[in-house]
Amino acid sequence: MSLKRKEIAIETHAKEEVRDITPQVNDAVRALGVAEGMVLLFCPHTTAALTVNEAADPDVRVDFCRAFSRMVPNIPFSHEEGNSPAHVRAALLGPSLLLPVEEGRLALGTWQGVYFCEFDGPRRRRVLVYGLVEGDLRQS
Repeated sequence: MSLKRKEIAIETHAKEEVRDITPQVNDAVRALGVAEGMVLLFCPHTTAALTVNEAADPDVRVDFCRAFSRMVPNIPFSHEEGNSPAHVRAALLGPSLLLPVEEGRLALGTWQGVYFCEFDGPRRRRVLVYGLVEGDLRQS
């Protein structure tokens, strides 16, 4: 068994943006050679996060941004860089996901996708994909 890592580069274009990165994650899973098992996704940013949710309807992404704006409004914060709501929103979702892999791709539900959630953009971001490789697709 070995632990391998792949990096996904993401360039966001708006202050707040929810992007479906499922295809990029599946590409990383294939590149890592994970046939069966798990992958850990990690977002090394304090104002961005990861989550899994419905990816079939793009309105879900719009609803996420609206809901987070209402849940964590821009109130007076002690942290005065101007991006305090982004820190709180990212903390609510979290920086990582542990996801199952079957037959060389994410084993998600029918409507599920992996979302990268930007709360302080636009920026250049990255997501790290770690795969524990036991069965290697390249050797099958």
